[in-house]
Amino acid sequence: MIELNLSFVIQLINFGILILVLNIFLYKPIRKVLADRRQVIDSAREKTESVDAEVQAKMAQYETRLNSAKTEAAARRSEALKLAQAEESVLLEKARNQASDSLASIRGRVAKEAGEARELLKKQAEALSGDICEKILGRSL
Repeated sequence: MIELNLSFVIQLINFGILILVLNIFLYKPIRKVLADRRQVIDSAREKTESVDAEVQAKMAQYETRLNSAKTEAAARRSEALKLAQAEESVLLEKARNQASDSLASIRGRVAKEAGEARELLKKQAEALSGDICEKILGRSL
Protein backbone atom coordinates (compact mmCIF):
# COMPACT_ATOMS: atom_id res chain seq x y z
CA MET A 1 0.00 0.00 0.00
CA ILE A 2 0.90 3.55 -0.51
CA GLU A 3 1.56 5.56 2.53
CA LEU A 4 0.74 9.20 2.42
CA ASN A 5 3.43 10.91 4.41
CA LEU A 6 5.67 13.90 4.16
CA SER A 7 7.91 12.44 1.41
CA PHE A 8 4.89 12.08 -0.86
CA VAL A 9 4.03 15.76 -0.38
CA ILE A 10 7.66 16.74 -1.08
CA GLN A 11 7.67 14.62 -4.24
CA LEU A 12 4.45 16.29 -5.34
CA ILE A 13 5.95 19.73 -4.75
CA ASN A 14 9.15 18.69 -6.59
CA PHE A 15 7.05 17.38 -9.47
CA GLY A 16 5.10 20.68 -9.64
CA ILE A 17 8.33 22.71 -9.58
CA LEU A 18 9.82 20.44 -12.27
CA ILE A 19 6.72 20.92 -14.44
CA LEU A 20 6.88 24.70 -13.92
CA VAL A 21 10.63 24.89 -14.72
CA LEU A 22 10.29 22.61 -17.76
CA ASN A 23 7.34 24.66 -18.98
CA ILE A 24 9.28 27.92 -18.68
CA PHE A 25 12.62 26.74 -20.08
CA LEU A 26 11.69 23.90 -22.42
CA TYR A 27 8.06 23.68 -23.53
CA LYS A 28 7.37 27.40 -24.15
CA PRO A 29 10.55 27.95 -26.27
CA ILE A 30 9.88 24.77 -28.24
CA ARG A 31 6.25 25.82 -28.82
CA LYS A 32 7.43 29.32 -29.82
CA VAL A 33 9.98 27.87 -32.30
CA LEU A 34 7.32 25.54 -33.69
CA ALA A 35 4.83 28.41 -33.99
CA ASP A 36 7.45 30.59 -35.73
CA ARG A 37 8.32 27.73 -38.09
CA ARG A 38 4.62 27.17 -38.87
CA GLN A 39 4.25 30.92 -39.56
CA VAL A 40 7.28 30.89 -41.90
CA ILE A 41 5.97 27.81 -43.68
CA ASP A 42 2.49 29.32 -44.03
CA SER A 43 3.87 32.60 -45.37
CA ALA A 44 6.12 30.72 -47.81
CA ARG A 45 3.12 28.63 -48.91
CA GLU A 46 1.03 31.79 -49.45
CA LYS A 47 3.87 33.41 -51.39
CA THR A 48 4.26 30.25 -53.49
CA GLU A 49 0.55 30.22 -54.25
CA SER A 50 0.58 33.91 -55.25
CA VAL A 51 3.65 33.38 -57.46
CA ASP A 52 1.99 30.31 -58.99
CA ALA A 53 -1.17 32.32 -59.71
CA GLU A 54 0.94 35.08 -61.26
CA VAL A 55 2.81 32.54 -63.40
CA GLN A 56 -0.47 30.99 -64.52
CA ALA A 57 -1.80 34.44 -65.48
CA LYS A 58 1.36 35.23 -67.42
CA MET A 59 1.22 31.84 -69.15
CA ALA A 60 -2.38 32.48 -70.17
CA GLN A 61 -1.37 35.92 -71.48
CA TYR A 62 1.58 34.35 -73.31
CA GLU A 63 -0.63 31.68 -74.88
CA THR A 64 -3.10 34.35 -76.00
CA ARG A 65 -0.35 36.43 -77.56
CA LEU A 66 1.18 33.35 -79.18
CA ASN A 67 -2.14 32.34 -80.69
CA SER A 68 -2.76 35.85 -82.02
CA ALA A 69 0.75 35.91 -83.50
CA LYS A 70 0.14 32.53 -85.16
CA THR A 71 -3.17 33.78 -86.56
CA GLU A 72 -1.53 36.95 -87.86
CA ALA A 73 1.31 34.95 -89.40
CA ALA A 74 -1.17 32.63 -91.10
CA ALA A 75 -3.07 35.62 -92.47
CA ARG A 76 0.14 37.21 -93.75
CA ARG A 77 1.23 33.92 -95.28
CA SER A 78 -2.14 33.57 -96.99
CA GLU A 79 -1.94 37.15 -98.29
CA ALA A 80 1.60 36.61 -99.56
CA LEU A 81 0.49 33.39 -101.27
CA LYS A 82 -2.38 35.20 -102.97
CA LEU A 83 -0.05 37.97 -104.13
CA ALA A 84 2.47 35.42 -105.40
CA GLN A 85 -0.25 33.54 -107.28
CA ALA A 86 -1.52 36.78 -108.83
CA GLU A 87 2.01 37.76 -109.84
CA GLU A 88 2.59 34.27 -111.20
CA SER A 89 -0.54 34.45 -113.34
CA VAL A 90 0.47 37.91 -114.63
CA LEU A 91 3.96 36.66 -115.48
CA LEU A 92 2.58 33.52 -117.14
CA GLU A 93 0.14 35.60 -119.21
CA LYS A 94 2.94 37.96 -120.20
CA ALA A 95 5.16 35.01 -121.16
CA ARG A 96 2.32 33.45 -123.15
CA ASN A 97 1.73 36.72 -124.99
CA GLN A 98 5.43 37.07 -125.73
CA ALA A 99 5.61 33.47 -126.89
CA SER A 100 2.53 33.98 -129.06
CA ASP A 101 3.97 37.18 -130.56
CA SER A 102 7.32 35.50 -131.09
CA LEU A 103 5.66 32.48 -132.68
CA ALA A 104 3.57 34.72 -134.94
CA SER A 105 6.65 36.68 -136.06
CA ILE A 106 8.56 33.43 -136.64
CA ARG A 107 5.66 32.05 -138.68
CA GLY A 108 5.52 35.28 -140.69
CA ARG A 109 9.26 35.13 -141.32
CA VAL A 110 9.05 31.45 -142.27
CA ALA A 111 6.13 32.16 -144.64
CA LYS A 112 8.02 35.11 -146.18
CA GLU A 113 11.19 33.06 -146.56
CA ALA A 114 9.16 30.15 -147.99
CA GLY A 115 7.57 32.53 -150.50
CA GLU A 116 10.96 33.95 -151.43
CA ALA A 117 12.35 30.41 -151.70
CA ARG A 118 9.43 29.43 -153.98
CA GLU A 119 10.00 32.44 -156.18
CA LEU A 120 13.71 31.70 -156.33
CA LEU A 121 13.05 28.03 -157.03
CA LYS A 122 10.48 28.99 -159.66
CA LYS A 123 13.02 31.25 -161.38
CA GLN A 124 15.70 28.61 -161.10
CA ALA A 125 13.26 25.95 -162.36
CA GLU A 126 12.38 28.15 -165.36
CA ALA A 127 16.04 28.79 -166.06
CA LEU A 128 16.87 25.13 -165.61
CA SER A 129 13.96 24.03 -167.78
CA GLY A 130 15.11 26.50 -170.45
CA ASP A 131 18.62 25.09 -170.28
CA ILE A 132 17.28 21.52 -170.48
CA CYS A 133 15.09 22.42 -173.43
CA GLU A 134 18.03 24.05 -175.22
CA LYS A 135 20.15 21.00 -174.64
CA ILE A 136 17.46 18.61 -175.77
CA LEU A 137 16.52 20.66 -178.82
CA GLY A 138 20.04 21.65 -179.50
CA ARG A 139 19.13 25.28 -180.10
CA SER A 140 18.40 28.32 -178.04
CA LEU A 141 14.92 29.29 -177.24
